[in-house]
Amino acid sequence: MSAERWMYEGYEMVVGLEVHVELATATKLFSGSPNRFGDEPNTNIDPVTLGLPGALPVLNRHAVELAMRIGLALGCTVQSCTFARKNYFYPDMPKAYQISQYDRPLNADGVLELPDGSSVGIERAHLEEDTGKSSHLGGSGRIHGSEGSLIDFNRAGVPLVEIVSRPDITSPDQARLYASELRAILVAVGASDARMEEGSMRVDANVSIRLPGDPLGTRCEIKNVNSVRSLGRAIDYEARRQVAMIEAGESVRQETRHWDEGDGRTHTLRTKEDADDYRYFPEPDLVLVAPDAAWIDAVRAALPPLPSVRRRILADATGQEPDAESVMTVVERGQDGYVLAVAEVGGSAERALVHVKEAFAEAGNSPALPAASLAALTRMETEGRLTATQAKTVLAEMVEAGAGDPEAIAASHGFEAMDSSELESMVAAAIAADPEAWAKFCAGEGKAMGALVGHVMKASRGQADGKAVTAMLNARRDS
Repeated sequence: MSAERWMYEGYEMVVGLEVHVELATATKLFSGSPNRFGDEPNTNIDPVTLGLPGALPVLNRHAVELAMRIGLALGCTVQSCTFARKNYFYPDMPKAYQISQYDRPLNADGVLELPDGSSVGIERAHLEEDTGKSSHLGGSGRIHGSEGSLIDFNRAGVPLVEIVSRPDITSPDQARLYASELRAILVAVGASDARMEEGSMRVDANVSIRLPGDPLGTRCEIKNVNSVRSLGRAIDYEARRQVAMIEAGESVRQETRHWDEGDGRTHTLRTKEDADDYRYFPEPDLVLVAPDAAWIDAVRAALPPLPSVRRRILADATGQEPDAESVMTVVERGQDGYVLAVAEVGGSAERALVHVKEAFAEAGNSPALPAASLAALTRMETEGRLTATQAKTVLAEMVEAGAGDPEAIAASHGFEAMDSSELESMVAAAIAADPEAWAKFCAGEGKAMGALVGHVMKASRGQADGKAVTAMLNARRDS
């Protein structure tokens, strides 16, 4: 898997991502109100959340530790940090400012290695509080043209880490890889559930274009990207839009734009603010946060194996590449430990990987089927007593029951290994029935093998072993 550099009409894109991650704390960043998704609106609030006069923030230690986990997992330097007031007025920000970090963030200067071998620099990963949520009634669901708005302050004050990449991303595919890998790391270290559909991970993309070798162009920030797929589409559209503007003799204006999933376009939201517009100044009600070496070392020592390490371990056990789709999918689901457990009790890791990817899509990291049961099934396959098709049938019955003896289930279906002489005759019949496919196969056309194997599988009603059929075809061709 690789993400090739994006080029269009001679221009290249330059992308930096800002990822906002809600931390998995029990309470908010500066108060004791619950940090929970899905509760009735405006029930998880208090004077600090609402910015009432005299209410003072108290920093959540667990949020700092989760933020440190993120920083260390991304290779950042964890450092002494301060909080600042970022001043702006939105109806869902009751204080008219957000407590964030500015010139002294908690985490700085990291790097994220991607599965395709490329890397993206991490400029900073800082702590801040989330805003409330506005819901606009009528029209398109946006404020323009709406009949009114409702505000839910449950989310206000929820601890966030904003992870800011350097402008190292050069294609939509690389942006998707970055977001997917980052999400996997966040879940692995227990910092967040990173559910984009619930807003606990939100991605903003800063997109500009330039001719190769030119200075960076004017960037536009895309908001409201709520899936990895949409991220790639939004970046691609925005870069093409900017190229069209420049080619038409127009100038790109720095602005914030909204991604509309329905029409597949970005639309102007507002002129993009710079840091000066926010009038940052130090938060007077919070002191310096200075994690000592002992605390940082303890957090680092407690980090679990990261997805990249787990992919290498699973790949080594199954004979695959670390970026193979099956390896990446199973690790992303958190099911790699189950595959390794099957191998530990004498099963085939390679066949277990295939079955787990295909049969346990919704099972999470602890499939209900005991590892020993799947191991027994894979042994029947590798010993030639079950074909891949038969094994799927047996496994489906085992999964439904949550247990089962594959030997007994196979016997109940009448699954038996075919006699080699019977299989040889079926292969000969397939060649005779489709001499054109046989000629193409002998000439080196790989697709022709599928037709011949299909003949045998049909004649055997799925009982034939595809690998054995392939071996017989190759032997006949090479003789």
